[in-house]
Amino acid sequence: MMPGSKLHLGTALAVGAFLTLPGAAFAQQAKQVTFTKDVSPILQAKCQSCHEPGSIGPMSLVTYQDARPWARSIKQRVESRQMPPWHIDRSVGVTKFKNDMSLTDEQVATIVAWVDGGALEGNPADFKAKPVAKDLFWMGERDGYGPPDLVIKAPEYTMPAVSQDQWWRPVSDIPVTEPRWVRMVEIRPTNLQSRKILHHSIAYHILSPENAAAVNTGIGGRQVSVSGSAAQAAADLVNRRPQLMEWAIGKGYDRYLEGTGKMIMPGEKISWDQHIHAAGEAITGGSEIGLWLYPKGQEPKKRSYLVAFTGLKNGTAALDIPPNSVAATEGFTVLRENTIITNFQPHFHLRGKAMQVEAIFPDGRTQVVSYVKDFNFNWMTNYIYADDAAPVFPKGTIIHVSAYYDNTKANKSNPDPDQWVGYGDRTVDEMAHAWMNVVYLTDEEYKERVAKFGEGVTNGVKPQANTQQQQQ
Repeated sequence: MMPGSKLHLGTALAVGAFLTLPGAAFAQQAKQVTFTKDVSPILQAKCQSCHEPGSIGPMSLVTYQDARPWARSIKQRVESRQMPPWHIDRSVGVTKFKNDMSLTDEQVATIVAWVDGGALEGNPADFKAKPVAKDLFWMGERDGYGPPDLVIKAPEYTMPAVSQDQWWRPVSDIPVTEPRWVRMVEIRPTNLQSRKILHHSIAYHILSPENAAAVNTGIGGRQVSVSGSAAQAAADLVNRRPQLMEWAIGKGYDRYLEGTGKMIMPGEKISWDQHIHAAGEAITGGSEIGLWLYPKGQEPKKRSYLVAFTGLKNGTAALDIPPNSVAATEGFTVLRENTIITNFQPHFHLRGKAMQVEAIFPDGRTQVVSYVKDFNFNWMTNYIYADDAAPVFPKGTIIHVSAYYDNTKANKSNPDPDQWVGYGDRTVDEMAHAWMNVVYLTDEEYKERVAKFGEGVTNGVKPQANTQQQQQ
């Protein structure tokens, strides 16, 4: 102590106690994490669109009173990265996305600190409410792309409270009077209630004869199969049939690579394929598709094609998952053209566990494109690659899809682990394919793309900066 200074006993005890606090507690004293100031902005940005009254989340997280009872559950879900539903492995393959809804490490740490610190509300004056949607919304509009230019609604179907799965396949006109190019698409249920019954919806494109280039010829007919021509023919037909979009539970929109799109023409139609299942109450609903169009005079030069890359090299009949077991299948598809892959959406049903997409180059090199290690049937998330990160592969590359299934009681989505499970359209059956949009390039365009962004998965790192990595 300095000569002449005085220190009261109470002050000394207080200072001593403060200085002996553990590091974590010291940090908590320095910055107390509260809902109103720190947590609510994160929930509003990444969670509220699903977790608000009338939306698809099981509970509302709009206010402190809404979120506080779920604090422990929120911590567990974000710490394990189950929520928000962004289940792609961030350590391999493409890591840059247009629609990334995941939390940053800092955001996860903030939520964990809030719960560990007692899940305090904070100053109510710090809370800045975000408007709650009163009706259906377009996720593309929420993400800043504005409302769709054109909405086409399928005739609705009334599903009884108890019923076998149904497939509702009506046809709708595409109301355009001149050719237009589509740059982005989104399918959604037609009302809030129909979210409960709609499993998937595919908008098949019935073409005008003048629009024959919409038929995909860069994939079909070259699937690698050991089961014979029947499996090849079936896969060929699926991938040649033009589609505007495929939607499944929890999926958002498809935004195509800049400068690419799909053309629609007068007289064309949509043939809907809607899988509907009973939800314990009679519900009338269906699906509708929103189309965002390129402005006139800004038409793209390239078409985008939606492909279901198979995970079943021996055909659908060979998918046979024994009871109480973990199983795996794989599929191979040859790229007939130089190809950019612009997104990845794994598709399973209730037993699906994980899916990896790998590229096998013509010279034998392999590269992981994307890997989802914890698939969730309720969230068919579409991972849209950033334009500079969308990988490009030379013709002759084989796309290898590895699919893994969990038919045990450890799988919380499994309705009955004692059942054998085969391929089928019903929810209780199983599937395995990777929905990916592709764009084909000429040899000259391929060289230009590689010169700018590199070959395969580079995440936009220019070739000169990536040379050393390729040599290792």
